[in-house]
Amino acid sequence: MKIVVYGAGGIGCYVGGRLAATGTPVTFVGRQRAADELASHGLHLTDYLGADLRVAPDDVQYETAPDAAAGADLVLVTVKSAATDGAAAELAPILKPGAVVVSFQNGVRNGELLRSRLTDQVVVPGMVPFNVLNRGAGVFHQGTEGALDVQRDAALAPYVEAFQWAGLPLTQHDDILPVQWAKLLLNLNNPINALSNLPLRDELSQRAYRRCLAAAQSETLGILDAAGIKPAQLLAVPMHRFPAILRLPDFLFRRLASKMLAIDPLARTSMWEDLEAGRKTEIDYLNGEVVRLAESIGRTAPVNSKLVDLIRAAETDRRAWSGGELLRELQR
Repeated sequence: MKIVVYGAGGIGCYVGGRLAATGTPVTFVGRQRAADELASHGLHLTDYLGADLRVAPDDVQYETAPDAAAGADLVLVTVKSAATDGAAAELAPILKPGAVVVSFQNGVRNGELLRSRLTDQVVVPGMVPFNVLNRGAGVFHQGTEGALDVQRDAALAPYVEAFQWAGLPLTQHDDILPVQWAKLLLNLNNPINALSNLPLRDELSQRAYRRCLAAAQSETLGILDAAGIKPAQLLAVPMHRFPAILRLPDFLFRRLASKMLAIDPLARTSMWEDLEAGRKTEIDYLNGEVVRLAESIGRTAPVNSKLVDLIRAAETDRRAWSGGELLRELQR
């Protein structure tokens, strides 16, 4: 089988790297900067459970031209959401009919966009529920738990064992949309974490930041309910009860939600990484999706709209917000 990771940044290098490190040949396609980095250092994949896997520089096949995806049996699309349309345009004339294309991206619409452009291929929506931190020099670290979620499709059968061996089993769902919205509810914390400039565990340990997340989630849950969308239950606690738990005082939250804080001290969000690197973030495909859904049913989403505005401002003028400052801004 020929597996290609298209848009191999943090998520792509980690997922593809785990496959490569456990014996599955993988071709990475991405930017020249990443190609140079991996040519020098290879891949070093670690996780919060203690996994420590390596792929030597000579064993990393990293290309920068779209043509490298020609002949692929399985393509894992891991580009940023804003680049999905461009990736589809590049892949459409290259991929063979029947190739399987999996969208491992944030947001809820990337699979639909890929399917509309790649009409001769089998497009499978999916998502990556865990955080990956790019530590530089080819080191990619998974800081939170989770398997890979995908829409159920018989075309995935030849690849299930390879992902199992890589320690990233595919969890297949009859309907991926409720799972994507549930993940998006959790990802509403991405801008809060990025604005705090703190590791995830430190940020979530402070009630003021959690109240910001609770406000964004409560607003989103009301909009989803009005739109007739019921998010899947990804956590032990039903999603509609989660905001109340987030608002608890710190000592009660530590007691009742200890598993949520049992994450790697290195874990941060990809949005924080984007701000650090001076890149445009995916805010339009996270909190922006909530705003878009609200507008489609004649409602507003002021908390999520404000977070979109704050991140857009941070893309050009970075500052760290305390929990109290951010909460007051969202309560205006």
